[in-house]
Amino acid sequence: MGRKFEKRKATMAKTQGAKSKLYAKYAKEIFVNAKNGSSDPDANPSLRSVIDKAKKDQVPAHVIDKAIEKAKGGGGENYTPMRYEGFGPGGCMVIIDCLTDNNNRTFGDVRICFNKGHAKLGGQGTVAHMFDHNAMFVFAHDDEEAILEALMMEDVDISDIENDDGTITVSAPHTEYFKAKSALKASFPDLEMETEEITFVPQTISELSGEDVDKFEHFMELLHDCDDVQEIYHNAEIAE
Repeated sequence: MGRKFEKRKATMAKTQGAKSKLYAKYAKEIFVNAKNGSSDPDANPSLRSVIDKAKKDQVPAHVIDKAIEKAKGGGGENYTPMRYEGFGPGGCMVIIDCLTDNNNRTFGDVRICFNKGHAKLGGQGTVAHMFDHNAMFVFAHDDEEAILEALMMEDVDISDIENDDGTITVSAPHTEYFKAKSALKASFPDLEMETEEITFVPQTISELSGEDVDKFEHFMELLHDCDDVQEIYHNAEIAE
């Protein structure tokens, strides 16, 4: 598997407009985690994890603080997680995670993206069974055995571990995320995580070529422009 999974998680371009959308995405996620649990990151592992990711994506501190303060006030929107699945151009498989305060609006917006993006929206479970829902950690380290031993000592259920030229990729069931993270931090306190997240990893790959590539990129742009879309996962790979 290695680090290829990162290419199959659609990310936003580094334009100013995309940065604003990225900040808004994190603000919403931080708000939800702080409102549904403790607003103290030290007492709320989910919130702390989102904040860590936001900082790595260079989200300004004032955006993070404002979202937490908003949650402390107890007001604001009530967001519900929604997941949509379907098939994109070239028959690739797509999973879209949203946070919404209006299910009908979000469903309509996502459906328009599928219609305009030469894609087919499916029902719940249409493609999710073809992805592994995993906790994923990527970091620089040269001792795969030491990493594996540290995780096993804490009874962490590991799906896969791989060393790619000094970059370790650890994959575990998504339910093991916090357990695995705690074990790694305890044994290697100076470890700098390149990636630490719960993600969907495709079991198979759909290779796209020709006009399907342009259609797929257009489809991704449409989804990224949808305000309620938080994460997009797919199994597409552009033919070289």
